[in-house]
Amino acid sequence: MSTPVTPAKAGAQTATNKSHFATFSWCWVPACAGMTMLALAACAPSKLAYGQVKSAMIEAGLSEANSACMASRLTDRLSLIQLNKLRQLKGEKRSLFDYVAAVRKVGDVEAIEVTASSAALCASGFAAEKK
Repeated sequence: MSTPVTPAKAGAQTATNKSHFATFSWCWVPACAGMTMLALAACAPSKLAYGQVKSAMIEAGLSEANSACMASRLTDRLSLIQLNKLRQLKGEKRSLFDYVAAVRKVGDVEAIEVTASSAALCASGFAAEKK
């Protein structure tokens, strides 16, 4: 007959059947690592790509203010593959209109829509610049 576990002693008791613990102890570390990676992957594209996207947009000829405003919106709405396509657009100083025209040449419909709407919102002042 086993002794019932009382709530006050639950944390202080030790396992009497150590073989059960040994059987499943190998899965704790990979499970924790997997959950950590999943949590990082959920926020990684948006948070980690912002600086790279902003720099790429400056290299593509946009101003610092427009790059900051648009990078915030683009990283929240586009995949890493789409962002890499936009990263390849380099050029001289250009307006938002010229940048949207360059994005049209990429051929990604969603990237065009997000870029065009972001450019309109940033130019009008309805989208706040990321500080």
